[in-house]
Amino acid sequence: MLKPLLTALALWAGPAHALQATLVGVFPWHEPSVHFGGLSGLELTADGNAFYALSDRGWLFAGKLIRTNGVITGASDITQAPLLDANGRRLGPGMTDSEGLALAPDGSLYISFEGGARVWHYRHAGGAATPLPDHPDFAKMERNASLEGLAIGPDGTLYTFPERSGRVDRPFNLYRFAHGRWTVPFAIPRRPPFLISGADIGPDGKLYVLERDYAGLGFRTRVRRFNLDGSGEETLLQTPVGEFDNLEGLSVWRDGTGAIRLTMVSDDNFLFLQQTQLVEYRVSD
Repeated sequence: MLKPLLTALALWAGPAHALQATLVGVFPWHEPSVHFGGLSGLELTADGNAFYALSDRGWLFAGKLIRTNGVITGASDITQAPLLDANGRRLGPGMTDSEGLALAPDGSLYISFEGGARVWHYRHAGGAATPLPDHPDFAKMERNASLEGLAIGPDGTLYTFPERSGRVDRPFNLYRFAHGRWTVPFAIPRRPPFLISGADIGPDGKLYVLERDYAGLGFRTRVRRFNLDGSGEETLLQTPVGEFDNLEGLSVWRDGTGAIRLTMVSDDNFLFLQQTQLVEYRVSD
């Protein structure tokens, strides 16, 4: 019994936590639109001043961030648009669970969905979608735990993860889209109790994975970083229960000092007990 117990404890704990991130600020975000909320995806421009934010009810928001001494203090020039299908029509019932967001180098957008696991390309906000081919695994994924994290590299290669791996001791497969097809080049360790909620490729060329856990009294957050072959796992931050709300979207960029920043957004589930937050950390090398 001792060996299985030790194995389980090692799986749960994962690598030692060498925290390398410092909190910059937290901004409680409120907008008057009835469609604002449920934010599950976030992308910032390279300078951290403009954004796209994705609702899990099929709405895309864009605008600018107001910063005071480098800290987010507001948002302005906000526009909103519903997501459309390939025929330019509003998404129907069961098709609006948009979760992952990736901003391509050419300014176009990729969005991953849980309601029918898929990834669609949008040449511009408010335009019609171009569906990407599916991987055979997509149809087998849990409907409310499929393609949660989406990221894009500088060469246009896409990377996506499901929220759940299917079993607590099974790694998370990474699905990579390049040259018109999906492959599974590697998997990253699943380290309970956290599940994947977002992903991004940083300006350092590394893969950042945002994870969350609901612990009954609130949420806790973890961010891990990997090389693009799945090696070099690092835990950059892990928060206690209740420090932030349900952080689901992640954007990684470099500020004017050259430091990596992690900007995250929370999904309030359209519940008055929760709130939309923009949470930002600075990563020290």
